[in-house]
Amino acid sequence: MEYILHIVFLIAGLVASYWGVKQIMSFRLSTRLLNICIASFCKTKQLERAEVVIIDGIRLGVLPDVVTYNTLIDAYCRIISIDAAYSILHRMREAGISPDVITYNCLLAGASRKCLLPQSLDLFEEMLQVGIPPDVWSYNTLMHCFFKSGKPDEAYRVFRDIILSNLSPCPATFNIMINGLCKNGYTDNALGLFRNLQRHEFVPQLVTYNILIDGLCKAGRLGAARRILKELGDSGHQPNAITYTTVMKCCFKSRQFEQGLEILSEMKNKGYTFDGFAYCTVISALVKNGKIKEANDCMEQMVKNGIELDLVSYNTLINLYCKGGKLEEAFKLVDEIEKGGLDCDKYTHTIIIDGLCKAGNIEGAQRHLSYINTLGYDSNLVACNCVIDGLCKAGYVDNAMKMFERMEIRDSFTYTSVVHNLCKAGRFRCASKLLLSCIKGGMKILNSTQHAVLDGLRYSGFTSEARKLRTKIRLARLFH
Repeated sequence: MEYILHIVFLIAGLVASYWGVKQIMSFRLSTRLLNICIASFCKTKQLERAEVVIIDGIRLGVLPDVVTYNTLIDAYCRIISIDAAYSILHRMREAGISPDVITYNCLLAGASRKCLLPQSLDLFEEMLQVGIPPDVWSYNTLMHCFFKSGKPDEAYRVFRDIILSNLSPCPATFNIMINGLCKNGYTDNALGLFRNLQRHEFVPQLVTYNILIDGLCKAGRLGAARRILKELGDSGHQPNAITYTTVMKCCFKSRQFEQGLEILSEMKNKGYTFDGFAYCTVISALVKNGKIKEANDCMEQMVKNGIELDLVSYNTLINLYCKGGKLEEAFKLVDEIEKGGLDCDKYTHTIIIDGLCKAGNIEGAQRHLSYINTLGYDSNLVACNCVIDGLCKAGYVDNAMKMFERMEIRDSFTYTSVVHNLCKAGRFRCASKLLLSCIKGGMKILNSTQHAVLDGLRYSGFTSEARKLRTKIRLARLFH
């Protein structure tokens, strides 16, 4: 490493001499090269090598500056931890280098990414105490952290502080505000802010429109989202695949299939790029709503357009085949994935297991589950839920219960499936015990399933037990 640095700095010195640059400029150029080397190692997550470069640079007489340490702090925040990054401040001060606003902005960004609000507030306060005036990005980052922590009122106060501090908000400031308001359920306020900014001659960029459209779609306000989409087209900006895909997804989620397909057609007619992600969004929505023929047509169109398939695309197509009862075609795609150099993920295998269960091949599903248990995935909960539901529907309730008892991790879907199928098998007393333990554990079970248990107990002659169960359910809800 030291030998390489010698060569790099020697070349820099020769260039500087050729152009007649003073010795002090040669030193600065060498420090700049040092920083370039460190930044390169940090980008490739080779922090140990970055540290070695600093040591070797000091040995050669090239001292690091504040940019050197800021680069290192940002990398430590992203790769190691905020605490490890903060410890570099002590090294800076020992080297006689004072942190600047960028130093603290890197730390604030690291804390915000991890949603560490107390640390963000401490860092912001420390900036003020050491006499470093926060800039607009300091406020932006703190505001974003408040929104991520579910504190929109505090975030708005930060926005107000930007104005009171005589700082000029940048487009990112408004984007953070609009996005944060939408994410926290204040879509009307986000839309109001957007309109207010327009009245004050703020020209929204594509990213601003996309943020607002996404927020409106997630709030189920399809009509408002489509109006903003029209405004986007009138503004002179070109909607991208993200814009159209977001609206399409909302259309399909709202069961407005015709509108969703109109968005697809509009995108094609205007010549916008329709990528694999957008196609998969359409295919998934059609499959979920039982429109297998339309999904197949969309898949054929995707293949004709030469879209290169990634793992998400393959998983979507495998799901399509499984829903359509074409398990052989699904397994062929699995082989194609492996031959193409991709690795199937747990979602791929879960789709296969669900398809086998729905086809009545419970033994095959169990074998496949045993196989993926050997692959070392962190959790196969969804796959286990599919097998349990398949066993119950095939009439093997006792086997499903044994598997349920062996499971270390369960979720509300696990409990709902077992309770529902116990009711179908007429085992209401067993279902009631399981239902109560689930609710006491803080999990939710569908109201329809709860009613099935209560009604089943009453119709089976266990009226007193049904009454006691209802009381216990109400008490359990009070504690959760």
